[in-house]
Amino acid sequence: MDFDLEGRVAIVTGASRGLGRAAAEALVAEGVRVLAVARSTGELEKLQATAPDRIAIATVDMRSAEEVAALADLAVERFGRLDVVVNNAGIAPAGRFVDQPQEQWDEVFDVNVRAPAVLSRAAGGHFLAQRSGKIINIASTSGINGKPVLVSYSASKGAVLQFTKALAAEWGRFGVQVTAIAPGAFETDAQSAVLDDTETLTRRLRKIPAGRMGRTEEFGPLVCYLASPLSDFMTGSVVVFDGGEVNKL
Repeated sequence: MDFDLEGRVAIVTGASRGLGRAAAEALVAEGVRVLAVARSTGELEKLQATAPDRIAIATVDMRSAEEVAALADLAVERFGRLDVVVNNAGIAPAGRFVDQPQEQWDEVFDVNVRAPAVLSRAAGGHFLAQRSGKIINIASTSGINGKPVLVSYSASKGAVLQFTKALAAEWGRFGVQVTAIAPGAFETDAQSAVLDDTETLTRRLRKIPAGRMGRTEEFGPLVCYLASPLSDFMTGSVVVFDGGEVNKL
């Protein structure tokens, strides 16, 4: 399938590993020029080396609204335009809610909610002027069904889902589409503690009707579809991508 993405420009946050890297690589393979964003340079530089003419990198503290807001203009300065934002960066500290310091709760919301909102607003200045644009928010099934010991993460991803729907309703008449993906368990570094322990992995897979975790190579094509003109009539939608886990009774 031709996604008709050649020549477009995207920002992908949290692009150094996991689902963010999968999204960036898939977009680049479809001809998109990508500003890949993460908090440290090492893995970003390895990603850039795979396609130096199509990938620029930026190290950003997602807790800093000023640094995040600057990304939209940086992409335009580097590549001449901006068409797509993939808000993927996120943190998920685990622990009992009663023991969670307020500072950690605030940090989760700064990274998982405020940063996507700040970047979307900054990109919106370009999108509304050109009357086109795509914002793809990477949420989580935890934002649909909250999870114990991940209360702040679940609450933040629930906020991302409602942000997606509200912004889609506001910007739809300007030709801007806003969607969200709610992934379940994928084979990434974030799941290493599960993947590295056979007993834990067996228990985890029992919860997933598909009987396995998602693979990163399955994620990128969905991002490409949502970034493409093929999804122009799709906005405010949440794509649950979890092997059926949310629907399991």
